Formats: sequence, C-alpha cells, structure tokens
Amino acid sequence: MEDVRSVRLSEGERNEFLGRGGTGIISFDTPGDEPPYSRPVSYGYDAETGHFYFRFAVGPDDAGKADIVDEDRVVSFVTYDQTDSGWRSVIATGRLEEITKSALDPAVADAMERVTIPFVDVYDSHPLTLEFRFFRLAPDEVTGKQEAGTAR
Repeated sequence: MEDVRSVRLSEGERNEFLGRGGTGIISFDTPGDEPPYSRPVSYGYDAETGHFYFRFAVGPDDAGKADIVDEDRVVSFVTYDQTDSGWRSVIATGRLEEITKSALDPAVADAMERVTIPFVDVYDSHPLTLEFRFFRLAPDEVTGKQEAGTAR
C-alpha cells in the first residue's frame, strides 16, 4: 500500500495551479443535520486579488438552488487535479457576494477581465432558458496542497 504524503503549496504554486480558471466543487453549508448542498462548477481565479468568480445557472426548475445561493451561507470550494508533479488541490472557504451590473465597481470589472470561467454545459434545460448569475468569493481561508512523494 502506498503512503502518499502532501505538503502545502506556496502562494506562487497555488496561483500557477489555479490559473485563470477551471472546474471544481462548491458546497453550501446547510442547517441542522442536512448534508451540504454540493455541485460541480466552473470558476475563474484572479491571482492579483486572490478572488474566485463563479457563473451559476438558475432555471425554471431550480427554485431550491436559487434559495441556497441567495442565503448568506458559508461555502467551501475545492478544485484538484493530477499534474506533472503529482496531485494538487486547493480549498477556499468564505461567503459569496453576488456581482450585479448595478453594483459592478471598476476593480471587480478589471478582475473579471483577468479570469476565464469555462462554459461547461451540464444543465437540465437549454442554456437560453437559464438565468446566469455571477458571484465572487473573497475567501476567508485558502489552503493548497501537493503530493510530496510516495513511501512504502
């Protein structure tokens, strides 16, 4: 059995791994004994500010999803991948802030120009029937780990 150990990513290594965007899993805190509400998402990442950007699709059948996104909940975002130097992962936690046209300040607009949020078509409805909303995560905490090697 292999024992895979990990070490923390430096800020530079973390920024390199996150790039300008990719995919991951976002989980919303839920009340009581309910499991977290978790969904795969695309993200954009701005290394200059350390903020993550998300585009959520809400369709006619997604009332529960809209309620969870609209409530002020703690979220955890996880992205991971096998790289040339082994497995890497980043976990960011905090609260989402919706980005609306009326509240779009120049700094956020500049940051959104620096990110790339992949468009991954995993919707139950045709994309033209969906409302897309943008959110920013200015994380309270970010941790990154990489595979350090293997031991037997």
